[in-house]
Amino acid sequence: MLNSENSINKPAILISRTDGIGDVVLTLPVANMLKKKFPQSLILFLGRNYTKPVIECCEDIDRFLSWDMLQKMPENEQISALKQEKIDAILHIFPQKAIARLAYKAKIPQRFGTSHRIYNLLYCNHLLHFSRRHSDLHEAQLNLQLLKPLIPDFVTPSINELSQYLKFKNITPNPYSNLLESNKFNLILHPKSKGSAREWDITNYCRLISLLPEDKFKIFVCGTQEEGNQIRSQLIEPYQERIEDLTGKCTLSQYIALIAEADGLIAASTGPLHISAIQNKHSIGLFPPIRPMNPQRWQPVGDKVKVFCANKECEICRKTGQCKCMQSITPEEIANYLISNCLNDL
Repeated sequence: MLNSENSINKPAILISRTDGIGDVVLTLPVANMLKKKFPQSLILFLGRNYTKPVIECCEDIDRFLSWDMLQKMPENEQISALKQEKIDAILHIFPQKAIARLAYKAKIPQRFGTSHRIYNLLYCNHLLHFSRRHSDLHEAQLNLQLLKPLIPDFVTPSINELSQYLKFKNITPNPYSNLLESNKFNLILHPKSKGSAREWDITNYCRLISLLPEDKFKIFVCGTQEEGNQIRSQLIEPYQERIEDLTGKCTLSQYIALIAEADGLIAASTGPLHISAIQNKHSIGLFPPIRPMNPQRWQPVGDKVKVFCANKECEICRKTGQCKCMQSITPEEIANYLISNCLNDL
């Protein structure tokens, strides 16, 4: 087992999380806690290329490893590439059989995973006994559970304490700085989620825009080019005098930079919402009251987070595309919160 008391010991620890942006953001506290316990450690992160800009903004991660590139190699080259990194331990935060098998074949000495994946019984030598599906813990708290064998005095931080484990820095200039207005609240709307979350109807965003005083709010609409095309006729064209349409115009690095200079962001449970929260921006999240999609599991982590969610438990909408509980959140509620609680920061 790794020894945090030995200053000579400089373990290389690989965090494996190869899914979405929000998932990666909520894994970053793992890197911070490892750095605090093992100050001399080398923290590596195995992720997808499209999440690389997020990972590179984390002060506690020393190097990014590309799963997209690694999985294209023949198996013997994959094994060789991992061996060259001289990794002492791997944390399978997002379990994948192929990665678990590869770490085993590369003879990484310490391999941590959950016992709920049958293949981990073969490929991991440290098994954690907990279930994400049935847990009441937040996603970031669940990610941290894999540290228990490495940190004997580990205590799961509360939701309010999680933000102290996020060290995030913007490393890219914002090409749209000239569009921001210092005398207004610069608000980003991110209406779509690429199908990863229950969404607030576009008509609600339209109504919200009309409720916000033009002399106090500068509004940006962001998302991919495809998402921009989806909302163009309903939101972008009718409100083109009120908004800046940046859909399809930002790389992820540029979007991180834009969020860093803006004042707030509104979205469903998406990656940009989590990026906004950890950059200490007013982050307004719209969630359904359906486990495990609810805020208890996925709310963003930060000191300026506000979550809107119907105050009930709902199963009716679980298998439907449209979520009535999401639509029960009114634009008036959001507008009142922004006007009453956010303008004071200007």
